Amino acid sequence: MSKPIAFFDFDGTITTKDTLLEIIKFRHGNAKFYMGFLLHSPYLVMMKLGLMSNQAAKQKIWQWFFGGMKVEDFKTYCEQFAAEALPALIRPKALTEIDKLKQSGAEIVVVSASAEDWLRPWCEKMQVGLMGTRLEVVNGKVTGRINGTNCHGEEKVRRIREVYDLSQYKGIYCYGDTSGDKPMLALADHAFYQPFR
Repeated sequence: MSKPIAFFDFDGTITTKDTLLEIIKFRHGNAKFYMGFLLHSPYLVMMKLGLMSNQAAKQKIWQWFFGGMKVEDFKTYCEQFAAEALPALIRPKALTEIDKLKQSGAEIVVVSASAEDWLRPWCEKMQVGLMGTRLEVVNGKVTGRINGTNCHGEEKVRRIREVYDLSQYKGIYCYGDTSGDKPMLALADHAFYQPFR
């Protein structure tokens, strides 16, 4: 293909805040949010020390806040969050960059460790692709566990290569803001680290 392709991390790159934290606040309120993270602080410390994987720690959080919720209810909360809270979190410079890339004919894909459920409405509205973490659903309910692997670090690269033959694109652009994005940034002809701050 003669067109370029651009891969964007979402949390902290396109947004000013982590959307997992924000959707928990949106769904449960600040009091339950702080109580939940206080209860789970040992897991978060273990993750920071490298004693627990990012995926395992994240599942503990998701299970506590969302485990057992009917998938229809979860989808409704995700759509409400995307419509009501997400617009205020988007960095204007990121939107400008996405518009510029669209005008150049680039294909644009969001690649995020956040769940696809609350990113999909925004991505569909923006007409951009999406690869994110997928949540397990059993008997019509969200379990809080991850279906497959958390879309973080090397998994971002694996997911990209699974879908796209990068040799067919004229220019690869990647945008990220943390160490978890560095494997993806290494794919790029044009890599941008914390570009919109």
